[in-house]
Amino acid sequence: MNFELDQDQQMLADSVRRYLADNYDFESRKKIIASPEGFNEQTWAAFAETGLLGLAFSEEHGGFGGTAVGMMSVMEALGEFLVVEPFLPTVLASRLVAKLGSGEQRDALIPGVIGGEIKMALAHSEGPARFNTAYVGARAERSGNGWKLSGAKQVVYGGAVADRFIVSARTSGDTTGTEGISLFLVDANAAGLKRTAYRTLDNQRAVDLAFDGLELGADALLGAEGGGFAALEEAIDFGIAMLCAEASGAVRSANDDTLEYIKTRKQFGQPIGSFQALQHRMVDMFVTQEQLKSMQYLVCSRIDTATDPRERSRIASAAKIKTADSCRHISQESVQLHGGMGMTEELKVSHTFRRLTIISQQLGDADYHLQRFAQLSS
Repeated sequence: MNFELDQDQQMLADSVRRYLADNYDFESRKKIIASPEGFNEQTWAAFAETGLLGLAFSEEHGGFGGTAVGMMSVMEALGEFLVVEPFLPTVLASRLVAKLGSGEQRDALIPGVIGGEIKMALAHSEGPARFNTAYVGARAERSGNGWKLSGAKQVVYGGAVADRFIVSARTSGDTTGTEGISLFLVDANAAGLKRTAYRTLDNQRAVDLAFDGLELGADALLGAEGGGFAALEEAIDFGIAMLCAEASGAVRSANDDTLEYIKTRKQFGQPIGSFQALQHRMVDMFVTQEQLKSMQYLVCSRIDTATDPRERSRIASAAKIKTADSCRHISQESVQLHGGMGMTEELKVSHTFRRLTIISQQLGDADYHLQRFAQLSS
C-alpha cells in the first residue's frame, strides 16, 4: 500500500515523537505509573499546548481536523512510548459530545477538553456484554424534569482522572436491543456515583462505576432519547482504528528493542542475532509489523470516508482481528527472544508485552470481531 502523510501530519508526528523522546522516556514513565494517580499533569498540559487535544474535533468545533488519518500518527507515538495518560478515552467521549451534544453542551465541554481542563471517559462496558455494543443493562427513568440512573459499568479506561463521564443507559427496550439506548453526561463528583479505581495489567488506570438512583438534570441527556446506539457504534469503530495505530507504534518499539537485544546478547562467544533461526523469527516479526502498518492505513482511511455504517463496522472488525493477531505474535516473540530478561520490570519490552495484550482485548477480542465480521459480510 502506497500511503504517505501530508506535510502537516508528518510535522505533527515528528513533534510528538520528539516531545515524548525528551520528556517521556522509560524511566520517566516508571515514575508516573508508580505514582498514586498514575497520571502526569505536565504531560497532559503539554498535549493541550501542542494542540493534540484538539485533533479529535473538526474546525467547526474549534479543533484541528477530527479525522482518523489525522490522528493515527499521534496514536503511533503514544503506543511507541507506552503513554498512560487517558488520551483515547477523552477522544472517544468528547467526540460523542461534538456529534450529539446541544450547542450549550458543546460550549460547556469542548473548549475545556481542548484546553486540557476537562478529561472525559466513556462508560459503556458491562460485565455480561462480552463486547456486544447493544448490551446495556443500566437503566435511566424519568424523574420530575430530569432522570434517575441506576446500574453499573466496568473497566472504564481513564475514569480514575475523568472530570465527566458519558454513560450509556437504557430508557426503553430489552437489554440487548439496539433501540432505547440513551447517553448521559455525568459529573465525576456527582452525589451517588461510586468510583472504584484500580491498576490494569498494562499499568493504566480504570474504574468500575456504580449508581443507584443517581439524580440527573434534564440537560444531562446527550442527543435524542433512545437514539444513542448508532453514535456509540461509530465511536467504538473509531476507537478500534486508533487502537490499531497505537498497536503499530508499540509493535515497532518491541521489534526495535528485540533486534537491539539479539545484536548485543552473546552466547557461545557470538551475538545470538547471528543464529539463522533467530534471524528468521525477526524477519517474521518485521513482516507482521508491516502488515499491521498497512492495516492501520486502510482502516483509518476507510473510517474517515465510509458512508455505509455496516461497511465501516466491517472494516473496523477486520482491523481488530489483524491487530489482535499481531499483538499476540509480537508480544510473545519479543519476550521469548529476550529470554528470562523479557519478563522483568526493568526492561521496556515486558511493559510493551502487557500493553499489546490489553490492546488485543480492548473494544473486542479477535473471536468477537470474527463473529461480527462474518455477520456483517453475510
